[in-house]
Amino acid sequence: MYVDSHCHLSSPGLAEQIADIRLAMQTAGVGRALCICTTLEEFDRVHALALAHDNFWASVGVHPDNEGVQEPTLDDLLARAARPRVVALGETGLDYYRLNGRSVADMEWQRERFRVHIRAAHRTGLPLVIHTRSAAQDTLAVLTAEGERRVGGVFHCFTETLDVARAALDLGFYISFSGILTFKNAHDLRAVARYVPLERCLIETDSPYLAPVPFRGKTNTPALLPWVAQQMAELKGLSAEALGHITSKNFEALFKISPVAAE
Repeated sequence: MYVDSHCHLSSPGLAEQIADIRLAMQTAGVGRALCICTTLEEFDRVHALALAHDNFWASVGVHPDNEGVQEPTLDDLLARAARPRVVALGETGLDYYRLNGRSVADMEWQRERFRVHIRAAHRTGLPLVIHTRSAAQDTLAVLTAEGERRVGGVFHCFTETLDVARAALDLGFYISFSGILTFKNAHDLRAVARYVPLERCLIETDSPYLAPVPFRGKTNTPALLPWVAQQMAELKGLSAEALGHITSKNFEALFKISPVAAE
């Protein structure tokens, strides 16, 4: 069975349909999912999903692009990270895609928020879920500067260059691929996916966003993960089932989750 390593099931439009989503996941062979937190205000809803369903887990973090929300302190993150079924810190990182007239220098608040998450990872031993957009070099630089010891984690929904992938791998990170891998113009990304060692690959939906072809433009759910797996499997010369097995084992290793006996 497949594991969706990154989805936003607390999002409006999905949260109201959890029973249907779970049934569709089961039908599609998607056995488990990591529910991602993007604000402290959202955390209780995300965590409730993990507590209510034994095949869901939760993260805690504040997305770099979120403004006007509660700013996380180290204590905020540590307290929530200690709760049951919380297995990661994030989604965190840097996003310079929408500067809205600001300079990169003006985004120091994002870099400081990112540092707080990294320090929480050092304290807890939990992996980081990294978001980076139009900010790869600064993302790597902050990780390196804060890395008195490696924390590890995953660069989720990877869309960066091969050089960035190499640097992330050198820092000990996994790399996760989403439905973007199926997009017609994603030639360079498919080359990156071929390069990344299988033992460092994860797959995800990032639902409700980025539905894979042939569902592009529609609401994404974890049930569409097999389309990502199929594309990834073709790039790796494997069956989709074998790809699912390997990425599931990688998920278990990264997030320290017990294997499922049937897999």
